[in-house]
Amino acid sequence: MKTSERSNYRIITVMAVMSAAGLVLVGQLIRWQVLEHHRFAQLAEAEHQNELVIPPHRGEIHDRNGHILAADVIQYDISASPKIISDPYATADRLYRLLDVPREDLLKRLIGDSPWVPLAKNAAQAVGETIIEWDIVGLKVEPRTKRVYPEGDSAAHLLGFVNSNGNGFYGVEGFYDDMLRGTAGLQTGERSPFGEIIPLGASHYVPPVSGANLYLTVDRSIQHLIERELKSAVKQYGAQGGSVVVLEPKTGAILGMASYPTYNPNNYGASDEDLYFDPVVSRQYEPGSVFKVVTMAAGLDAGAVGPMGTIYDGGSIEVGGRVIYNWDRQAHETVDMTDVLAKSLNVGIAQVAVALGKDRFYTYVKRFGFGLLTGADLSSEGPGTLKTPKDADWHESDLGTNSFGQGIAVTPLQIALAMGAVANNGLLMKPHIVSRIVDSEREVQIEPVVVRRAVSEQTAKTLTGMLVEALKRANSEAMVPGYDVAGKTGTAEIPVPGGYHPTLTLASFAGYLPAHDPQVLVLVIIDRPTTSRWGNTTAAPTFKRIAEQLVVLLNIPPDYATGEVASRE
Repeated sequence: MKTSERSNYRIITVMAVMSAAGLVLVGQLIRWQVLEHHRFAQLAEAEHQNELVIPPHRGEIHDRNGHILAADVIQYDISASPKIISDPYATADRLYRLLDVPREDLLKRLIGDSPWVPLAKNAAQAVGETIIEWDIVGLKVEPRTKRVYPEGDSAAHLLGFVNSNGNGFYGVEGFYDDMLRGTAGLQTGERSPFGEIIPLGASHYVPPVSGANLYLTVDRSIQHLIERELKSAVKQYGAQGGSVVVLEPKTGAILGMASYPTYNPNNYGASDEDLYFDPVVSRQYEPGSVFKVVTMAAGLDAGAVGPMGTIYDGGSIEVGGRVIYNWDRQAHETVDMTDVLAKSLNVGIAQVAVALGKDRFYTYVKRFGFGLLTGADLSSEGPGTLKTPKDADWHESDLGTNSFGQGIAVTPLQIALAMGAVANNGLLMKPHIVSRIVDSEREVQIEPVVVRRAVSEQTAKTLTGMLVEALKRANSEAMVPGYDVAGKTGTAEIPVPGGYHPTLTLASFAGYLPAHDPQVLVLVIIDRPTTSRWGNTTAAPTFKRIAEQLVVLLNIPPDYATGEVASRE
């Protein structure tokens, strides 16, 4: 091939390649500018747009008098983009004292090669706002909310906590999480080279909606009182823990609720997770003799026994092939119904259950709310465990043992409400811990709710009188000078594999006052006391110490001058 021909070939080849490349380029331009213009325009616009999710303010939780129990505070994360800070030395001079960090360490970060460096996390609100006012290009100040509980570990179980992701768990925080958290806002707009939204650019703003504020039925003073007395009792009686519930029997409003040991929701991660559950609504236990109030109420209401009737206590009774004994292993011979309560006779109360029969007995047990959720507005509530004749694992002997609170599992709140039904003329109330819900648009008042009638008004009044008299006959340490107290002790054995623990018990006392017009009900549970296993020597005196202070806090007038007993119908 001649030289000229080779040259022409090369020129033709180069022109062909260039033409092909040109065609490809033209094709791409047509695709970008015509066929897919809209998609690429959107991508280009997105590059200049910024979207910022604005977290809402979580609602506050107050006690019944307006004291803040839980609220959000603003903290700030401080960071820097060293390459766009004009004077890192002057910036370090201004920052190091405010952030309380060594100047040298701070300066190293500000003059380094990293495009972004963190400077401080969870800085106080005043610190963050000061840096914002300085308006130094290259410093970024990002707000963060933190949930705080000003009362520390007080009311921890009933409040619950909020985790780092802003989710509420346990107690009120968990139950009302959706209502408390509010709705996030959104801001979109054109972005500057520094990543900030341009104030005068095209933007769209949807404001956040704050969560509702909750006002509880709980009284902070009552809460502190019961926590102090509970902790003291646990130590005094060498117990492993305990719980106290204070409520208004006429409304179901919870005035205070405490369990020990507890935890600090401000630092919940440092505590055992088992402490997060509120024993009052989540823990089930065998109630023991406090349950005799329920059996006696059923017997009186059904007409199976009369308040003035008597039984013969021979020291034991066989029910369903199982022999039941009194706690003292003694025979008390002929006793009346009030003596059955005063002496806490298992044999006597088992006879009441037998007289009722299984169908009527368990009907009344359910009327009092056992085996069912109470509907309390608290997270993680349990229903307890109730076997009935319809269950395959129920035995005839259960009728006898259930009558005095053995072989049945309840929550402390269920027991408090059942006793409250007797105090409230036979009406079982739905418990509630929130009294008002307030948001930007409305205020909702929570009204008392009657669940059902457990027993007749006359039965409740008759039983109240019997409980008052029973405490007097027993010379109970729960009696409060100047007031008629209606109540009952409980000493429940603790189930273990193969039976019951030989020495450990759950000691309790549930009572209300003034008996003729109950204003307040208190349940005390002492978990495994070691100085004494009995409810009458541990829980009963604890009840008295609490009740004596409650009547002052709640301004409840006495029934009579100390030492002078008034007669009532």
